[in-house]
Amino acid sequence: MTLMRRITAAVLATVAAGAVLTGCGADADRGSGDRAQRPGPVRGADGPENGSGNGAEWNGQGTHEDGGLERAPDASRLSTFALDVDTASYGYAKRRLDQGFLPSPKDVRHEEFVNSFRQDYPAPRGDGFSVTVDGARIGDEEGWSLLRVGLATRPADEANRPPAVLTFVVDVSGSMGDPGRLDLVQKALRAAVGELRDDDSLAVVTFSDHARVALPATRLGAGGARKHALSVVDRLAPEDSTNLEAGLLTGYDVALESARRGATNRVVLLSDALANAGETDPDALLERIDRARSRHGIALFGVGVGSEYGDELMERLVDKGDGHTSYVSTPAEARALFVDRLPVNIGLRARDAKAQISFDPRTVDRYRLIGFENRAVADEDFRDDRVDGGEVGPGHTVTALYAVRLKAGARGHVATATVRWLDPHDRSPHEAAGAVEADRLAGRLWDSGTPPRLRVDAVAAYFADALRTYDTGDGQLPGAPGLAELGDRAHALAATTEDTAVRDLAEAVDSAYALRAG
Repeated sequence: MTLMRRITAAVLATVAAGAVLTGCGADADRGSGDRAQRPGPVRGADGPENGSGNGAEWNGQGTHEDGGLERAPDASRLSTFALDVDTASYGYAKRRLDQGFLPSPKDVRHEEFVNSFRQDYPAPRGDGFSVTVDGARIGDEEGWSLLRVGLATRPADEANRPPAVLTFVVDVSGSMGDPGRLDLVQKALRAAVGELRDDDSLAVVTFSDHARVALPATRLGAGGARKHALSVVDRLAPEDSTNLEAGLLTGYDVALESARRGATNRVVLLSDALANAGETDPDALLERIDRARSRHGIALFGVGVGSEYGDELMERLVDKGDGHTSYVSTPAEARALFVDRLPVNIGLRARDAKAQISFDPRTVDRYRLIGFENRAVADEDFRDDRVDGGEVGPGHTVTALYAVRLKAGARGHVATATVRWLDPHDRSPHEAAGAVEADRLAGRLWDSGTPPRLRVDAVAAYFADALRTYDTGDGQLPGAPGLAELGDRAHALAATTEDTAVRDLAEAVDSAYALRAG
């Protein structure tokens, strides 16, 4: 770390420590502020474990949670998981760091950090996926490499997309009155009203103690429809408790009544996801969403806001609702989400998409999937199309990283990655595959010749690993650099890529380093 950055980090640490000591009222995360005062080791695990999917939990001490010694991969050498395009975990972690707090480890998910960054994967010719498999050696860690599986869909053709029928379910509970919550939601909705086409329909359901239909489903091309929709948005105001159950039930009722054949029918939940009234049990809420998903194909898109945010609940809801989550904390982020990326959020290229990676036992000694813990699928269910996968929209990318240890002198085939999905219209199954040879993993991860986007992915994954394990040190990735070194690498990549998102990542790593140093 440069001298100037060390000085800056020390100043930041002093300011952050003061903020934690004086307290921030509602901004104090439930316990994470206290954890920020107890730095622990931030390092990589001794190595990944075996298994299909994620396998047994690695505890970083050369054994598994079941007490057994480190084992070679099982005979299947398969890893299977449902695709996930969520990014909310990274957005919320960045918000917490901006406020001077380390995020709670339970709210940090590796894959959502990595998915937050632009990739350079080629687009497929058709409506399915391209599959890219590459990687690089991890520093001086003997035999270990970082293997990357990259999946991409073709970008949206806005002029030819189907009409959208969107039901916005808006949290107007008292907690949404804080700055950066309902005011931000209103900015996002105004942007959406201005961006949607005349043949799109919009409905607004609000919920506090109870739910009400603020705007019935309305085609925006009708006379005065946009102006009326904007007036409804402008009148939104915070009320009382958070009856998320009522909001979802009413929202899905409206979505079912207004659904159009041949259109993209969606429920969009905008909330801090801090349910405290009505049914608050996640399993009961999930059951309702699952019925709407399986019977009517209406997916749920979740947009999180607020310095206190029910990240875990929102993620579980949208996973069950065949959707994905994002998190916004600034007007620029809200506009980017609802204007620049609106077709990605409402469109669909694939239903129930799953990936399966087959490792070659002649070349691979051990491997571990980084993240995707709650997206694991049994290997034998990969081609069982009754088993739920993930939904992926146009222009989306999904990146899965593996720590892989090759056998000494390994040459030739290492792994084959296959993605399977159902056509969103007729539910016919399709597959695509890509393979990687040992020579594609020969370069060193941090060398300038390694693709910059692979290095950005590595920084994001190592950063998530550090935030998840700052109080235990039981990381998933071998060869973990310290936060100071990781910050330097991120700043160098920000200059190389000229990408503001990578610059923001570098600043987030700096903030975490300052908090840990404090």
